[in-house]
Amino acid sequence: MVEGLRKRVEAGGAEKYHAANAARGKLFARERVALLVDKGTFVEDGMFANVMAEGLPADGVITGTATVDGRPVCLMANDSTVKAGSWGARTVEKIIRIIEKAYDTGVPMVYLVDSAGARITDQVDLFPGRRGAGRIFHTQVRASGSIPQACALFGPSAAGGAYIPAFCDVVAMVEGNASMYLGSDRMVEMVTGEKTTLEAMGGAKVHCAESGVGHFLCKTEAEAIETVRRYLSYLPSNWTQPAPVAAAAAATGLPEIPASERQAFDMRRFVKGLVDEGSFFEIQALWARELTTGFARIDGRPVGVVANNSLFKGGVLFVDSADKATRFVQLCDAFNVPLLFLADVPGFMVGSAVEKQGIIRHGAKMITAISEATVPKICVVVRKAYGAGLYAMAGPGFEPDATIALPTAKIAVMGAEAAVNAVYANKIAALPDEEARAAFVAEKRAEYERDIDIMRLASELVVDTVVEPGALRDELTRRFAAATGKNRQFSRRRHGVTPV
Repeated sequence: MVEGLRKRVEAGGAEKYHAANAARGKLFARERVALLVDKGTFVEDGMFANVMAEGLPADGVITGTATVDGRPVCLMANDSTVKAGSWGARTVEKIIRIIEKAYDTGVPMVYLVDSAGARITDQVDLFPGRRGAGRIFHTQVRASGSIPQACALFGPSAAGGAYIPAFCDVVAMVEGNASMYLGSDRMVEMVTGEKTTLEAMGGAKVHCAESGVGHFLCKTEAEAIETVRRYLSYLPSNWTQPAPVAAAAAATGLPEIPASERQAFDMRRFVKGLVDEGSFFEIQALWARELTTGFARIDGRPVGVVANNSLFKGGVLFVDSADKATRFVQLCDAFNVPLLFLADVPGFMVGSAVEKQGIIRHGAKMITAISEATVPKICVVVRKAYGAGLYAMAGPGFEPDATIALPTAKIAVMGAEAAVNAVYANKIAALPDEEARAAFVAEKRAEYERDIDIMRLASELVVDTVVEPGALRDELTRRFAAATGKNRQFSRRRHGVTPV
């Protein structure tokens, strides 16, 4: 009898649902688990949940433990062949239990999500109680920053269920199938009158490029699962452990840095040339692209990279890029990954539009995260760091373990042209002709450039050193090694008050 029940559970839902998923390029939940974990290591919990009910094998969710690249993990996987992966009371209990196990044992938690949300017919059993659906999110929040939490999203994550991905460190979404939304398109039309579609409102492209809730836009389910595996490879199993070291690899070498600060420069090429070859793992590559974030390795050791990218919006910091940096810095700090800031920033965006969006409070969140981060952090001024942009990129006032400048670096309240216009606007306007104005501006600009000369700033100990680009990698390797044992206490308090 047991073996017969086991086979029935392992088969999932009716064949027609398997066929419908296959037609959309979707794998069976158990196939997803097999792709994620090391062969032969999965141990399932709660396989016989709701087994006496008709058509509810495992109550629509697979949970258990396994290893990924030899390291223990806990996981859950919605089975969309069972009532569209919807939640019943035992579904919820299984999810809560496996997150609790991950937290209690100090191992990463992986969510393979494909769910239509709660079963309305079972709402009294699954929704309001102490071990109801809300307990899932409470448990995720408690585990946040204690253990890595990663989500691969293969189909819908609807209504309250959308918060499972939202509380994860990262979300990999499969293009064309994955979606997140609080209300369906029918509900939106009923409540607001807006006519939309699930894809237009909450599809993978929307969340990875516009809302920022998604982190990786993947073409296939296999790519999404591999993305989760790669993400975990940069992080320890929990907050008490050091980040894992891999075999060192040589760097390909830095590209030429444009002499003019006004010339757009793709900082991603700079990052890839600086770190171990093939190690750069960009996060949220499609969202707030004026700021590049991601993991990499230098001499085999993980670092988190925060870099301004002047190829997009001139590298100016906006509301979204401030939020992007804030969360990534907090992620690295939680899991003991040192931070490398590569500054090429004109500052924060100004104007009525961004002020109404709250650029001040979003910028304050970024600066708060930089201040509170106690992992080793190094600021490299590649070309420019103007105004509050210097602060947001872990400048000297924010206790970096080093501030390094390249010979191309400039540090100032603002650029020379803006400064000359700010100070001498009336005088320039009073000059008799264009030639006189141009000569005056050139003279004052030269004075300003001499005042902020990088070697002068080095002589005043504003920066700790000036290095040639070719020497930067070795300099970073030695300085990060020297900062390994730093004191990570920050302040006498329980926690700060987030600028909101």
